[in-house]
Amino acid sequence: MAEYRYDSYEKCRLDIYLTDKFPQHSRSRIQKWIAAGAVSINGRPVVKAGLMLEMNDIVQLDVPEPVQTAILPEEISLEVVYEDRNLLVINKPAGMVVHPGAGHLTGTVVNAALAHAPEMEGIGGEGRPGIVHRLDKDTSGLLLLAKNDTTHRYLQDQFRDRLIHKTYLALVDGAPPTPEGIVQAAIARDPSHRKRMAVVPEGRGREAVSRYHILKSYPNHTYLEVNPQTGRTHQIRLHLSFLGCPIVGDTVYGHRHPSIQLGRHFLHAAKLVVTLPGETSPREFNAPLAPELMKVLQVLDLEEE
Repeated sequence: MAEYRYDSYEKCRLDIYLTDKFPQHSRSRIQKWIAAGAVSINGRPVVKAGLMLEMNDIVQLDVPEPVQTAILPEEISLEVVYEDRNLLVINKPAGMVVHPGAGHLTGTVVNAALAHAPEMEGIGGEGRPGIVHRLDKDTSGLLLLAKNDTTHRYLQDQFRDRLIHKTYLALVDGAPPTPEGIVQAAIARDPSHRKRMAVVPEGRGREAVSRYHILKSYPNHTYLEVNPQTGRTHQIRLHLSFLGCPIVGDTVYGHRHPSIQLGRHFLHAAKLVVTLPGETSPREFNAPLAPELMKVLQVLDLEEE
């Protein structure tokens, strides 16, 4: 058990004080410890994270053991783009779910990652160990996973402050209204279809911003680069559909009968620019288009000749 004497005349919130004492853990995790009764002040258990500490208060914290996840490691091959002691960057294939959930209890990125890096267990919360951001099942490309709490918190902070830059490649039906542009359209859960998202009036959903520019135009399709400035669920798919040019193969936000038979939607997380823990300059990671996506572009190019 860790014990500290608060030695300032200025009052301080309990959770902020403990976050300063345990920088390797996130404030939200420490708040959960407090709520679970792991903290005492002057020998009396407390459960309020916002309790104000006063001079000479004795704070005791019984640090819980790391959460043991019920998710089983599986020896599933991962395409590792980069790895160090803090994190893992993989190129996720289409068709692979990021973390277990209803209907997908095995065969996920998390199952594979736990076999590849067992120290990831319990990092970031039970059920989603190591997960910092997500890709949809049928979206391929770069995915970051944290191996420890400090890195998990560090990467979450970078995503929140929009310091991590992501580039996606998409083939859409039709074309956007301009060669390049910005989509600013708030997103919320679709009240009529709980598994879908919807564009809603400002103030009724979460801010969502996407930049795009055309890489190549075809008679019936357009190849785009998209840079999401925010990270909302289904953001790129929804924003492009909102522009009137849904992603090829997206039967949720696009055409029920795909214009090109692909078996997935044509969306790929191609580039990630992130500053790694302990470094001062950002690094760039890249993942080439999956073979089935390359084949679609090759066919479209041949049709133009």
